[in-house]
Amino acid sequence: MWQIVHKLGSPKWFYRVSGPWLPWLWSLSVVLLVIGTVWGLAFAPADYQQGDSFRIIYVHVPAAILAQSCFALLAICAVIFLVWRIKLADMAATVAAPFGAAMTFVALFTGSVWGIPTWGTWWVWDARLTSMLILLFLYLGIIALRGAFTSRDSGSRAASILALVGVINLPIIKYSVNWWNTLHQPATFSLTRQPAMPAEMWLPLLVMVLGFYMFFAATVTFRTRNEILRRESRTRWVRELAEKTH
Repeated sequence: MWQIVHKLGSPKWFYRVSGPWLPWLWSLSVVLLVIGTVWGLAFAPADYQQGDSFRIIYVHVPAAILAQSCFALLAICAVIFLVWRIKLADMAATVAAPFGAAMTFVALFTGSVWGIPTWGTWWVWDARLTSMLILLFLYLGIIALRGAFTSRDSGSRAASILALVGVINLPIIKYSVNWWNTLHQPATFSLTRQPAMPAEMWLPLLVMVLGFYMFFAATVTFRTRNEILRRESRTRWVRELAEKTH
């Protein structure tokens, strides 16, 4: 079993098998994002209270969901790296952290823009907004820790520990609207109940969420492959690969 685990965590194996995935991931992400954007902006009906301003949901919600999912991925990679010392997990976490930080910023920015017509202000110290801001600081802290040590291994361990500590913020983000009296609306999607909005509104949103996830998968896969080449540049298989491409 451990041989299988370490094979799956082999940078060489991942680089070889991930190449054919990339065109499909990029293609799916483009198709889903184009369909979701056109459907949501041009064909979904306006909200009876918020009018057309609600359409920012088609960027805000996918970005917020992906920001949290990406941090969960960092925590999983941290466990794999700290326990089993699989360096591919650390490579994936290294390239995923900036993407997660970007999605958190997009979620905060679009939420602020949405708050102006909805709440009459761009920012309130709401539990959901504050916990998302903390998530952004956690991402920035993880990115900073990786460059704060002369030893890459020490930086990776410190970043992994912070990811494990910071993962406690995820349930706070998710359940903050239930635990406290907040201005932020409840979750748009739930596994236990049907969305409150009509299907012609939430279906394009679902397409956008899937498109964001495909874009995330394509980006992280592409950048992980580049990170593998950078870290494994002295290995024989990378040198042979470079000779073939030249």
